[in-house]
Amino acid sequence: MESLILFLPFLLIMGGFMYFASRRQRRAMQATIELHESLRPGDRVHTTSGLQATVVGLTDDTVDLEIAPGVVTTWMKLAIRDRIMPDDEDDLVDGDDSAGEGSVSKDS
Repeated sequence: MESLILFLPFLLIMGGFMYFASRRQRRAMQATIELHESLRPGDRVHTTSGLQATVVGLTDDTVDLEIAPGVVTTWMKLAIRDRIMPDDEDDLVDGDDSAGEGSVSKDS
């Protein structure tokens, strides 16, 4: 009986840890899903491998990224880590969003 009393707090602590860890993971997954659903052609993005590119086309599962002028590659949407947000909207000249500078947004 006494060992059960000592074991019960351990179980409660472990249960609480598992609950909060799964909640954090669920929140991160939802933020990733929202990012992928909000992607539009012209958005600058980072991939999970660190590549910076511009979105030029989208399907349900894939995204076409322009990595250099005229060079378009197809990636899975899951490879998109975050969107690159320009520091100042006035810094961009029409059609010149290839500077690659700006802050990063996970769109959470």
